[in-house]
Amino acid sequence: MLQPRLALVLALIAVHTLTGRANAEDATPARDYPAAPLMSTGTTILGETIRYPRTGPAHVTAAIVTLAPGGRTIMHKHGVPLFAYILDGELTVDYGSHGTRTYRQGQSFMEAMAVAHFGVNNSPQPVRLLAVYMGAKHAKDVVPVKK
Repeated sequence: MLQPRLALVLALIAVHTLTGRANAEDATPARDYPAAPLMSTGTTILGETIRYPRTGPAHVTAAIVTLAPGGRTIMHKHGVPLFAYILDGELTVDYGSHGTRTYRQGQSFMEAMAVAHFGVNNSPQPVRLLAVYMGAKHAKDVVPVKK
């Protein structure tokens, strides 16, 4: 009879300890958490305020985008905020009158939304980037733009 009671007491102590720890961690940043922020911003790379679509429930899509050497994307805009992280290679993005920017392996950015742009891989190796589209049901992640 002692073992079930001891197990119950230990379980209650564990729950109490974990609950207290979780509340404390929610209130302050975790010092021992093994992560370094890649980015923290409220604007795109061109200074646009990030706005989330209201076309339906929240919906996130993550994809690995690969562009071969000499490859080029279509001219496009984004209907949702897009976080990008360059996994491999180098990508140059042409923002028209806003200029061009080159992103290299290990760099992250919030892509422009309302400004039409296209990406080019001018390097001899493929470009791979993690694209995280933070949108809503029925919102378009990529919106083609005719020249």
